[in-house]
Amino acid sequence: MRPKLLPFASPFLGEEEIAEVVDTLRSDWITTGPKVKQFEEEFAAMVGAPAALALSSCTAALHISLKTLGIGPGDAVLTTPMTFCSGVNVIEHVGARPILVDVEPDTLNLDPSKLRQTLEELKGKGDGGQPKAIIAVHLHGHPCAMDAILGIAREYGLAVIEDAAHALPARYHGRLIGSPVASAGVPILTCYSFYAIKNLTTGEGGMLVASPELVDEARTWSLHGMSRDAWKRYGAGGSWYYEVTRAGFKYNMMDIQAALGLQQLRKLPRFWARRLEIAERYNTAFAGVEAFETPAHRPEIEHAWHLYALRVNCGRLGLSRDRFIEELRARNIATSVHFIPIHLHPYYRDKYHYEPEDFPVAYREYQRTLSLPLYPRMDDRDVEDVIEAVLAIAGAPEDRNLLTAKL
Repeated sequence: MRPKLLPFASPFLGEEEIAEVVDTLRSDWITTGPKVKQFEEEFAAMVGAPAALALSSCTAALHISLKTLGIGPGDAVLTTPMTFCSGVNVIEHVGARPILVDVEPDTLNLDPSKLRQTLEELKGKGDGGQPKAIIAVHLHGHPCAMDAILGIAREYGLAVIEDAAHALPARYHGRLIGSPVASAGVPILTCYSFYAIKNLTTGEGGMLVASPELVDEARTWSLHGMSRDAWKRYGAGGSWYYEVTRAGFKYNMMDIQAALGLQQLRKLPRFWARRLEIAERYNTAFAGVEAFETPAHRPEIEHAWHLYALRVNCGRLGLSRDRFIEELRARNIATSVHFIPIHLHPYYRDKYHYEPEDFPVAYREYQRTLSLPLYPRMDDRDVEDVIEAVLAIAGAPEDRNLLTAKL
């Protein structure tokens, strides 16, 4: 057993990031300035997007996407219950109604067939709000079935917001998530997270990519609704004059954060390769073990491997998912769960009168899913420790006395 706890996740920062931040601190700009602009340009070029806006978080990007699309009271936004709360909270923030749609049994992403069914059901209701957009969450780093979702969006006249918090640098049919879809026919905005443990980190932060027109509108919303930001007002040749054209927000990224992002962006291919290597070792180790189901991986996608979500066959294992997590913790392996479905949280449960079985796939799979450690800082011994602990719990029930002895 490991002598000390293996964290569930950890950022991977090097001397390059430190030097870039120090360079920023010694410059004339620490808030939104030249490094944010450079980060936006380099990120857009990397994913193949026409324009990008660096923000304080992915939540900010999702919120501003809704505002940019003019979504508000009386409108409805369809999304998945299998996501973090922020992606649904922002719908509430703009005064619209979130409409939850159950997920696919294999990927746990938004189910296109249920999406269409829900839209048809909404036609006959007068109190559900007018559908205006779909928030498609690329859960764990596995892209959604975007061809089907975009087809439905075109048919019903809906915008699509991609929650790509887990999906850098995932691909769908060879196309990086965030790059334009030539045949989309509807507005598409893609939102990324640079939280501390994401595939690329700026500590806190996010990015919105979309058409130049949508990004220009979002940029105004992102900094108090001002017509000119500080970079334009205080830079060379700038003017002090500005106008407030929206009741906007304070969602800008700082140059200090962008400094981290610039170096992280250059390391992203290496980071992703290590994540893939670890995921493949897990898949090989757990394949054929009846107590487990390894993550789905459809042939048309390239997984970002932000998370490795292992599913437990509790009946065969003889343990609940929660007890399995405790057993791993007793062996100094930290884990997490992604996610507690939205309809189980008191705010949404009580406001919309949800029952657990209203979204049966999300509810069932939540009860047997856990996320194993998966990050570039893990060395080969760390990976083997995880594998050995998981297989020991699955294969030797008598060894579970370890946990009992510790309690």
